[in-house]
Amino acid sequence: MTLPLLGPMTLSGFAHAWFFLFLLVVLGLVALYVIAQVARHRRMLRFANMELLESVAPKQPTRWRHLSAILLISALVLLTIAMAGPTHDVRIPRNRAVVMLVIDVSQSMRATDVEPNRMVAAEVAAKDFAGELTPGINLGLIAYAGTATVLVQPTTNRDATKAALAKLQFADRTATGEGIFTALQAIATVGAVIGGGDTPPPARIVLFSDGKETMPTNPDNPKGAFTAARTAKDQGVPISTISFGTPYGFVEINGQRQPVPVDDSTMKKVAELSGGNHYSASNLQELKQVYASLQQQIGYETIRGDASVGWLRLGSLVLALAGLTALLINRRLPG
Repeated sequence: MTLPLLGPMTLSGFAHAWFFLFLLVVLGLVALYVIAQVARHRRMLRFANMELLESVAPKQPTRWRHLSAILLISALVLLTIAMAGPTHDVRIPRNRAVVMLVIDVSQSMRATDVEPNRMVAAEVAAKDFAGELTPGINLGLIAYAGTATVLVQPTTNRDATKAALAKLQFADRTATGEGIFTALQAIATVGAVIGGGDTPPPARIVLFSDGKETMPTNPDNPKGAFTAARTAKDQGVPISTISFGTPYGFVEINGQRQPVPVDDSTMKKVAELSGGNHYSASNLQELKQVYASLQQQIGYETIRGDASVGWLRLGSLVLALAGLTALLINRRLPG
């Protein structure tokens, strides 16, 4: 719950939970109040003549005379919660992280099952992703087919990434493992020079492809995709994989129509082995949605933030109301 004047009122933990021991004092006050009211009622019943009692007892709106005490107890509970240091989850932009965008540029990316073709759609969506990614993140770009090439070292300069995306060129074969290993090397290099912490910056690989690995043919080979995914897991770098295309894609090679259906199985396995997530998209709109989801996951982190101000303000407000109602209804402070 968030009130404009009070601030966040949500809870996800307490920094000083031992302050809740003060609630024992509150319970004691409640007990004393009840005892005092019972004793007061007994004293009043000692009058044998009820008419005389009514004439000497001050006329009070008995229906509301406990309101001030209830408000006082409520205020003490609220102030106790504030003193206990309530926290809530806060999403803040990451300023110390590395993301490597690894894009498949093999010949199958010529397929036109995604208009105008898979490569152009990939370029458009990746540019949007680069432009919307949190400014403090270091973004790098790798293109891979039979070999992998670092087009942009991790940097906060988004224009460099966008310019490189516009110059992607098709090439033969698909060496997915090579692309992952190259990304891991780039992450290790930049991680050694990024300051701001005692540990390496958090890193993520976003792997974009439409087909299965062809080089090597066995992804469990030393340079294969599955081996690279396990290495990424060991280095604490999850891989978010994106399978792009449809089962009906094809390309023309030497006048022959060659089917190039999208391969989900390899990409799912790579994500699973690395501890990342797998996504699939069959058109540009779906691809943009995938990148938007990744941007939220990668670009922000959730930390514990202080939420005591809202509870303190609410407790102070209720305490003031307790005093006001005591003066207006009981003509004295609650007790």
